[in-house]
Amino acid sequence: MELTAEAEGKRVVNRDGTEVGTVSAVEGSRAHVHPDPGVSDTIKSKLGWGEADEETYPVDEADIESVDDDEVRLKK
Repeated sequence: MELTAEAEGKRVVNRDGTEVGTVSAVEGSRAHVHPDPGVSDTIKSKLGWGEADEETYPVDEADIESVDDDEVRLKK
């Protein structure tokens, strides 16, 4: 699975299908995800995301299960 600029703007969901944010940019093998304001601290912790004041969170290709027409699905 290779990340491309086509992933930008797609919603990001965790393994359970809960929407956690939107891909704001793709740089190399890393997506930068703008978190959904409603994402709980528990989910952020499971994803390894830090403090809530971050603008975006990096997600590596290795942490992505799949990318389809509508969403990016994480392995976690």
